[in-house]
Amino acid sequence: MPTDAPPRAQVVLIGGASGSGKSRLAERSGLPLLRLDDFYRSGDDPALPRLDSGEVDWDHPGSWHADRALAALDELSHTGRTEVPVYDIAANGPVGTRLLELGGATRFVAEGVFVAEVIAEARRRGLLADAVCVRRSRWLSLVLRFVRDVREHRKPLPVLVRRGVRLARQEPAIVARLADAGFRPASVRGIRALLARP
Repeated sequence: MPTDAPPRAQVVLIGGASGSGKSRLAERSGLPLLRLDDFYRSGDDPALPRLDSGEVDWDHPGSWHADRALAALDELSHTGRTEVPVYDIAANGPVGTRLLELGGATRFVAEGVFVAEVIAEARRRGLLADAVCVRRSRWLSLVLRFVRDVREHRKPLPVLVRRGVRLARQEPAIVARLADAGFRPASVRGIRALLARP
C-alpha cells in the first residue's frame, strides 16, 4: 500500500527484451534484486492472454500481476523487506515465496520483461533512482535467449524457436517503447558502470 513517508531506498529499473542480458546485469550488480518476472500468472490462470494460435502470450502484460509487483516494490522501498513469489517456469507457476530484504542498502535493482508497467507509478511515488534499458544487437539477444531457454528447459523447442524469431523482430520496438516510457537506452558496459556507483 502506498505511503506518504519518504522511502528508505530507491530502485534502479532495468528493462530490455528477453535475452538482452538485463537479468545477468542485475544479478552481478551486487545490489539487492527484485525479480519482477516472479509475478507472472500461473499457466492455468484463465485471465492469461493468448495468441491467434491458441498459445499463451507470455510477452503480453496481461500475463503478469502488475499490481502485486508494484506493491512489493513499494513495500521494499519503505520497509526494507517484502515477501515475493518464487516462480518456476518448468512448473508453470509459483512454487513458494521468499523474503527479500535490503539489509540497509539504499538502492536496489528491479528487472523483468514488464518493467515498463511500473516506471510511471514508481516515479510518482518517489521510489525511482534511475531507469535504464539494455541496448544491444537483437541477433545476439536471440542467440543468448535461445541458449538460456534450452538450457533451462523453459518450453518445447518449437515454441522457443517461434517465440525467439518473433521477439527478434520486435526487439527494436521494445527498446523504443521503453525509451518512450522514460528508460535511458544504454550498453551493457554503461549499465554496469551505473550499478557500480555508490
